[in-house]
Amino acid sequence: MSPRVPAANVRLKRAYEPAAPEDGVRVLVDRLWPRGVSKANAALDHWMKDIAPSTELRSWFGHDPVRWDEFQRLYTAELHQHTELIEQLRVLARKGPITLVYSAHDEAHNDAVVLRGALLEPRSRTRKESASVSVKGTAHVRQNVSTHQS
Repeated sequence: MSPRVPAANVRLKRAYEPAAPEDGVRVLVDRLWPRGVSKANAALDHWMKDIAPSTELRSWFGHDPVRWDEFQRLYTAELHQHTELIEQLRVLARKGPITLVYSAHDEAHNDAVVLRGALLEPRSRTRKESASVSVKGTAHVRQNVSTHQS
């Protein structure tokens, strides 16, 4: 099992805030590019669109704090489908600071918060176990999102 990621090495920052040297490696974790932000001003090292919540889940959540608990659960299940990307971020964070860049206005209820939590969790499953969870989890996520749509 790989060593844990130091919590201080995984930071969160809105895409609309200026980049700073202490950000370390800056990774945009949204599926959509932040409105009104130029590539130069974003100062990103990576854009990991595929680690963002599915379009279906993002649309259902709509940054509604009432749906936060369910969003966290569903997005965490989706993250099990992206173990390679999670591991890439963990490797970067073990080497030094990384900043997960997001565009949501709500700094407490957004996908980067959930992703940070996933990065800081120790890896408790083997890849084979994670793959089996993701296959079962995919239908479950879609079913729950459909069930919860208003």
